[in-house]
Amino acid sequence: MELSVSKADLLRELQFFQGIVERKNTIPILANILIDAKGSEVRLAATDLEVGLKSRCAAKIEKPGSLTLPAKKLFEIIKALPDTDVLIQEDKNGVKVAADRFESRLQTMSRDDFPAMPDSSGPGDAVLPREITRQMVAKTQFAITGEDTRYFLNGALLVLRPKDMSMVATDGHRLALVTAPREAAPGAPDELRVIVQKKTLLELGRLLGEAGDEVTFEKGENHLFFRFAERVLVSRMIDGQFPAYERVIPKGNDKAVEFDRERLTNAVKRVALLANERSRSVKFQIDAGEVTVTSNSSEFGEAKEVIPVEYSGPSVTICFNAQYVLDFLAVAETEVVVLQFKDEMSQAVMKPVGASGYDYTYVIMPMRI
Repeated sequence: MELSVSKADLLRELQFFQGIVERKNTIPILANILIDAKGSEVRLAATDLEVGLKSRCAAKIEKPGSLTLPAKKLFEIIKALPDTDVLIQEDKNGVKVAADRFESRLQTMSRDDFPAMPDSSGPGDAVLPREITRQMVAKTQFAITGEDTRYFLNGALLVLRPKDMSMVATDGHRLALVTAPREAAPGAPDELRVIVQKKTLLELGRLLGEAGDEVTFEKGENHLFFRFAERVLVSRMIDGQFPAYERVIPKGNDKAVEFDRERLTNAVKRVALLANERSRSVKFQIDAGEVTVTSNSSEFGEAKEVIPVEYSGPSVTICFNAQYVLDFLAVAETEVVVLQFKDEMSQAVMKPVGASGYDYTYVIMPMRI
């Protein structure tokens, strides 16, 4: 195989594979990227057997062929090269990667050892608007649990309906739900539900960050496919029953306090510095005209900060995990957020005020005081 490709084009594609390839893997070939040169383009592929990515870019092919190279090392080399064309050439001594006056040789592994990756089979089940889908991923993925014992919570639930779409994630202590309008194609199913695993969402978020149009989604027999113009993200499906999240969202929260998001973020960050390191708990003492955020730990001491607010209801004291509050505030984006609550022990809800194009609900369980 021998090809010449623009450094900028190849680097742009290689960067998307870095999160797919695992540095430490019991199967050596999974550390490699598959390079397939044919016609006027080079096709790239990598997988960890759970999540995979395929992409392509234009190239000048002198000799078509297929080989594998270490994905991380190839990326580091290409990134360090000057902005010119890169030569990739295979011979009996390995694979030469060269540009300008630089030349290197990388060890290859047999292309036959590279696992077969599933292909999407049809036109797709739905077209997802790119920017709204990116927002949904960013505003829910942090709430996914890391507990492997509850495998059905190791991802976010994607729900597609004829008029709207939702994404929801929960770890049992908090729940993030985003719903946005969409236009389904005629004849689309009434509802389609799939659980998208955490790593897939992380890679999907990176791909959605690129400028472009819609994303085509397809549910296969065992895999999910997210198709972009030049790239396809492939993910093994999580087979399980996601909890009935609708029941978790409280209906009777009759009290509300609005905060300047940046002001609240800074207050919680400062106060949390002296929170108990294990529980990370901060206390919200809500009184007429002000909210006092406090923390204390037997090891370090205590802290408090008073935030002026417009509130005239009864005094309520609610305790939250500081990190859970900060996770929401980091992605809420609007200048004002609202805390809706009923009492000290019931689920509270945080929402951005004035968000356009989507509805965002963040349910957070209070901690016992």
